[in-house]
Amino acid sequence: MSDLWLLAIVLFGLLAGLIAGRINPAVLFLFAFLICYLLGMVTLDAALTSFTNTGLVTLVLLVLAATALEKTSLLGKLSQVIGNSSLAMTMAKLGFSTALLSSFTNNTAVVASLIGVVRRNQAHAPAKLLLPLNYATILGGTLTLIGTSTNLIVNSFVENAGLPALGFFEFTPVAALIVLLGIPLLIMLANTLPDRRDETTEEALPYLLEAHVAKGSSLVGRSVVDNKLRALKRLYLVELERSGICICPVPPQLVLQADDVLRFSGAVESVELLHQFDGLDWFGKHQAKGQNLVEAVLAPSSSLVGSSLKESRFREQFDAAVMAIRRGHHPLKGGLGDIVLQPGDVLLLTPGDGFSTNAKLSTEFAAVSGLDLNVRLDTKRSRIVLAGFVLTIGLSLAGILPLAKGLVLLLLSYFAIGAVTLSELKRRFPLELVVIVGSALGVANLMMSTGLAEGLAQGLLGAINGYGVFGAFVGVYLVTLLLTELVTNNAAAALAFPIAYAVALNYGVDPRPFIMAVVFGASASFISPYGYQTNLMVFNAGNYRFSDFVRLGLPLSLLYSLIVIFMVPIIFPF
Repeated sequence: MSDLWLLAIVLFGLLAGLIAGRINPAVLFLFAFLICYLLGMVTLDAALTSFTNTGLVTLVLLVLAATALEKTSLLGKLSQVIGNSSLAMTMAKLGFSTALLSSFTNNTAVVASLIGVVRRNQAHAPAKLLLPLNYATILGGTLTLIGTSTNLIVNSFVENAGLPALGFFEFTPVAALIVLLGIPLLIMLANTLPDRRDETTEEALPYLLEAHVAKGSSLVGRSVVDNKLRALKRLYLVELERSGICICPVPPQLVLQADDVLRFSGAVESVELLHQFDGLDWFGKHQAKGQNLVEAVLAPSSSLVGSSLKESRFREQFDAAVMAIRRGHHPLKGGLGDIVLQPGDVLLLTPGDGFSTNAKLSTEFAAVSGLDLNVRLDTKRSRIVLAGFVLTIGLSLAGILPLAKGLVLLLLSYFAIGAVTLSELKRRFPLELVVIVGSALGVANLMMSTGLAEGLAQGLLGAINGYGVFGAFVGVYLVTLLLTELVTNNAAAALAFPIAYAVALNYGVDPRPFIMAVVFGASASFISPYGYQTNLMVFNAGNYRFSDFVRLGLPLSLLYSLIVIFMVPIIFPF
């Protein structure tokens, strides 16, 4: 079998795995690239070269430098913007502020700050603000080369193909129009979002709570219905585990036994109802009685992601017990301690005395109810960090100092003034991003060298036969847009770039407009909560449903697409 067909099979498996979403994209890309190496399609030297690409190195350095930027007063200013203005005015001020901030700082950091700020604000419901503001950060990220990792990833592919690197503000003419028109649309649509502060019984947020029937409990020997476990307001018995066997649904006449594990799904405030049952124990019961419960939103960079509560030793780390977990509006299944945590998961906690002062809170959680997690630098160091960053970017734009070299010097200066520590950089090192980009660069090279990219390009051209180069451009954009809704934005860019480049070569035109089609298409993750990590963060934090993303995301995606399709060819002629 030829290398072309072997690579096609590997890519098909990669795409299927990405769409399924059950395996981490970094693992899938690395596995696909390793298969290519083991099959002899790429040498070890060539494989390693993919991971030392200049664009990739620059991306890593920028992510690390952003660690200090996030501690400056920039993100802290967001809390001062909300005030008591109307929803439209608040959205306007916050929308343009966050768009501007996200053009220079990490989107995830901006959204994490927004979650904390918006949830502490009493003037407007979080559900009215979080999703529109999340979209504003995505729009703002398209303004500059460093606004989003997707832009930098595409730049890595551009440099790898031997083309001139993308300019720092090369995206700005198109992106500025997107921001100027997109945010007013979001302001108009924000009013269509439900309040969600008062959920009805049918709409109770599905926290998963696990309780254990003690040996001396009065519940033992009586049925579920006799114990009135089916008459709890906004709390539902969804599963019973007995001797390792799960019973779901739970029959009303089932007689309870000692050591039965009961799993409930329902609203936060209803947890207190379980105190009425003698001999029913759960995580944090004794701490929780008469004490305020705390909601914590898990950050994407948290060390807890990918591990269970048991594995993480959560109680020992944070002096808090996890009473319940919520993930969107879909009830979780299985044991509470065995659930593998994901970014955006909302944990219901009963905190101990040392919880609020725990140094790990700001690194592990995007938001904790009632607490400001933002770690700020003092005014002097904030100014030095911001001035250093601006100077580095300025010297790079002037051609005086390469961006990668400037960022190395910048990081050293941050170390010198104590703005960042080695442990912070170790925690923030974007290993998954390095694996995805490095593996994708290698796969892209193979797609070009084997002729697979050319074959896929011919297939795309055949599908749009008769529409010329503009039709091909639109086709590339729509393919990338579809991919970014099905898989992640970075994965979409990695898969679409070789095809876009091959289409441009086929027509013998400037590849720039096709590159821009990939850049903007890969950032257009608006309709699905699973296409981008910040979407998932606000999905849980704002108590949204999938329909909310469609309600806002579809009109925004249409406006965004129209601007890209008509403006890119004008600014970047074929």
